[in-house]
Amino acid sequence: MREDPSFQRDDFVRERYSGAMPPQENRPSRAKLFWRRQRRLVRPAIVLLVVMGLAGAGMRLLYDAASEERFAPLRARLVEMEPLPIRHIVINGRGMTSEASILDALGTSTGHPIFGFSVEAARQRLDELPFIDHATVERHMPDTVIITLVERTPIAVWQDRGHFMLINRAGEEVPDQGMTGKNAQAFLQLPLVVGEGANTAAASVIDAMNHEPVVKSQITALIRVGNRRWNATLKDGTTVLLPEGEEAAAFARLARYQQSMRLLERPVQSIDLRLPDRMVVHQPAPPPQAPTPDKPTPEKPDNAKPDPSLPSPRTDGTKQP
Repeated sequence: MREDPSFQRDDFVRERYSGAMPPQENRPSRAKLFWRRQRRLVRPAIVLLVVMGLAGAGMRLLYDAASEERFAPLRARLVEMEPLPIRHIVINGRGMTSEASILDALGTSTGHPIFGFSVEAARQRLDELPFIDHATVERHMPDTVIITLVERTPIAVWQDRGHFMLINRAGEEVPDQGMTGKNAQAFLQLPLVVGEGANTAAASVIDAMNHEPVVKSQITALIRVGNRRWNATLKDGTTVLLPEGEEAAAFARLARYQQSMRLLERPVQSIDLRLPDRMVVHQPAPPPQAPTPDKPTPEKPDNAKPDPSLPSPRTDGTKQP
């Protein structure tokens, strides 16, 4: 079959594709295409944010309902509708406070409705316990109450002007109301710090002493001198003069001397460690010796009779032959 010479290939191509391609003015712009693609990506993110917001609002509502007194009617209705019993009470941070006193301050127990008590009121009661610095109380649905305590743990007994009190690391007094016999026995092992300002400066020197157990076992008291430095009193009454601000180094020296020469067990009056390159040891003064009286010569009584075997003395001033 012969082709018609009048038929041109270019005309065929133009006619074939001229109807398929849309006019230039009907095509979307690049900006519209960009935003169309962005909407496809943003829509799921918006949905996720909305869901998270609703969930957060719900959790906040539950928290407020659990902690604020203004939601007490709502809590009561929740308890009436569907009571959720407490099955677990978890206590974190308890050291010196008895479990019984904590549960008593909580105001509820296992088996009771989890919304049947005020979290805020329970926290305030816990804060009033003797050794509690602050406490938090949380409901963890569906059946757990978590109590977290921060206690004021005493580190020493402070003696000042004849008064004794427990102190914590900050030097603050730790009330001893509600102390048990077990606590009292433990407090007998605490170091004694004495003097004005000893309470606020005690933490650093006690830490330094605790690093040398051999030295610590011999110390009975730490005495603040001039609110600047410390003296340590040993079990046998020996006084150790410590340098200002260099207590750790001085205790390390004492530990070495104890290991090499048993210094802390010797009968000395004082050990001066205030100079870093030398040690001055003062021996106690020797006790005075008791006088040894000579054997007294017996005196002759006035009315004693002369011995007839001895010659009688002459009274004329001449010597007896």
